[in-house]
Amino acid sequence: MWYAQHPGRRVRQLLGDGAVLLWTALWAVAAVVAHRLITLAALPTPPHTRTRIPLLGPRMNGTLHDVARAGDRLADAAPAGQAPFQALALLAAIALFTVPVGLLLALWLPRRLRWTRQAAAARELAATEDGRELLALRALVRPLDELARFSDAGPGRLAEGWREADPAVLDALADVELRRLGIAAH
Repeated sequence: MWYAQHPGRRVRQLLGDGAVLLWTALWAVAAVVAHRLITLAALPTPPHTRTRIPLLGPRMNGTLHDVARAGDRLADAAPAGQAPFQALALLAAIALFTVPVGLLLALWLPRRLRWTRQAAAARELAATEDGRELLALRALVRPLDELARFSDAGPGRLAEGWREADPAVLDALADVELRRLGIAAH
């Protein structure tokens, strides 16, 4: 299960996943553009005309050309062979992609995988009587305001019903935990 069944949570998950994909694609494009600009700067006779890079504003375009001019200075200082300069261009492009994308993935991926594991475990637990009791206990240890938001009964009544193993209260609490995770209660 990759996405919640609750529409609100599913939309947030889809928007988050889409944002991660867009972020990754933008940095991939930036890395390719940087690689091409550095490679262009390594040419023995760089063109004298200033080409406009599509989809970038004039300010970013100027900044990237400044980077290319810095590459020109490196190329002038480089030996006649272009292999070291090509390796530098490749390393710069890889670093430009991996640093921002890696930082985002380090923050986003563990949370996304944790929800997936929790949702799968909750669905499995919901299928058994003992599992529903465990889900009910898990719901009870949530903050009281969160518990009150999902249930009509007061927290004291819910705790008492859980202690007495009232099947209706156990089911209600288990459903609260399932809804918190965005899973449809059975």
